[in-house]
Amino acid sequence: MPLHRVAAWARHHATATDRHGVHSPFVFRLVNEVLRPTAPPAGTTDIEALRAALLRDGRHIEVTDRGAGSRRMHGAQRRVRDIAAHALCTPRAAARLHRLARFVNATNVLEMGTSLGITALYLARAVPHGRVVTMEGCPATLAIAREQFAAAGQHHIEAVAGDFRDTLPGVLDSMPAPDLAFIDGHHAEDPTLRYYAQCMAHARPGAVIVLDDIHWSPGMERAWRMIVGDPQATVTIDLHRMGLVFPYREQAKEHFRLRY
Repeated sequence: MPLHRVAAWARHHATATDRHGVHSPFVFRLVNEVLRPTAPPAGTTDIEALRAALLRDGRHIEVTDRGAGSRRMHGAQRRVRDIAAHALCTPRAAARLHRLARFVNATNVLEMGTSLGITALYLARAVPHGRVVTMEGCPATLAIAREQFAAAGQHHIEAVAGDFRDTLPGVLDSMPAPDLAFIDGHHAEDPTLRYYAQCMAHARPGAVIVLDDIHWSPGMERAWRMIVGDPQATVTIDLHRMGLVFPYREQAKEHFRLRY
């Protein structure tokens, strides 16, 4: 792990508070209902079986990497199992996003960064009567994800291929305001800020914007600090790996750094 990320983890551990140091009823409930549970969400066993199959998949695909790249995988030709091992959300993180979607009573979900489709499946199971739009810049990766959607019988996932710079404005204009937007596709400062601003412009009160890997690099940390300072970002929560932004405009601005 790069020294920057080690130092970021140490700073977080030294300054974060647990649920007993939280004086916001809303955040206290979020910790108890979203962050602390450890049991897998009901109805996701088959998704983890699909993950296990991907971890054994020896196919090579041609990867189009439109983001900041991978620190562990190099070259355009990559094995599916290596992508599954290094690029997918962990079961714990995917389950947390599932619970978060249910916590905000999501109906419309946007994911930026499909990868092989496992997180999109967790989100789709959280909103069985809703809509999930997932975006991916790599056509070959998205083709594997579509296989997972079909295998899981999830037909209310809409997959959009292309560069986020080109596709995001149209996606946001074509769907109802996202109740949950998960930005996990371009780990660089300027694109992260741009995608955040576009999602925030469409966010409704009560929604949540999730940013992955907020301490991945100095640039991502700068982006996160600017987002925390955004007046529209009423409640912001630093979980170290992820950042949560709630545009709850009716309450005072608060920032939390949590361990749970």
